[in-house]
Amino acid sequence: MATPVGTPPVVLVLAGHDPTGGAGLIADAEAIRALGGWALTVPTALTVQTSRDVEAVTPCAAGGLTAAARAVAADMPPAALKVGLLADLATLEAVVELRARWLELPLVIDPVLRAGGGQELSSEALLAAFRQRLLPLASVITPNLAELARLAPGAGTVAARAEALLAAGAGAVLATGTDGTEGEQVIHTLFRPGGTRQWQWPRLPGQYHGSGCTLASALAAGLAAGLPLEPACERAQRFSWAALRHAVRPGHGQALPDRWAGMNDLSTPGDRDA
Repeated sequence: MATPVGTPPVVLVLAGHDPTGGAGLIADAEAIRALGGWALTVPTALTVQTSRDVEAVTPCAAGGLTAAARAVAADMPPAALKVGLLADLATLEAVVELRARWLELPLVIDPVLRAGGGQELSSEALLAAFRQRLLPLASVITPNLAELARLAPGAGTVAARAEALLAAGAGAVLATGTDGTEGEQVIHTLFRPGGTRQWQWPRLPGQYHGSGCTLASALAAGLAAGLPLEPACERAQRFSWAALRHAVRPGHGQALPDRWAGMNDLSTPGDRDA
């Protein structure tokens, strides 16, 4: 059956639910829709959290996760996959199983290992399983500097750590520098087997909750629409920076990206090669 004209590219999102709307499935859906896609949202975990920090995480049942993903994807076939928080081994294995059904599709992984407020969201056993089972299936992974260090603890530099993830099977690594604290520019670097590309963006003041989810989902939306990796990375960064620039602070903690305002303000300065 031919795809109707005007049908948005579909992204299947497997991630945690954040009731603040700053991160998790709500952030994913907003970013994907703002950039012209359509998100199928299947929760991997439910969280108790505020704009300050995560208080509790409850993994969703692996069987329900798999059933929900299969059912909705049969109705609305995805063009890309995006994975976020995985809170236990059972849900990780469920995601690996689902990935095997759509090996031809781009898979963007946002390795959510720790909440912005500092709460630990992973374990060494889960990290090891992630490296062995899911990382080799990723088209692109989007760690920040702290996540990159935890995923490749034996390497001493950003480049060496990214190379270690490529050697482990990841198709590409977009290492983000938003959790750095030095300099007036934030540097993001795309590592691929064929070389690297860097972008610089003006550092924004304050602390933000949901920047990583926004970036990874925006990237998945671009890949679902057929953009090559590098242009999809650049558009995702521009969109995310604009969403952070217009961030709101409805709570008492971190600011939350305004992805609808970001959609209408993509006149981001910078984005030149570092």
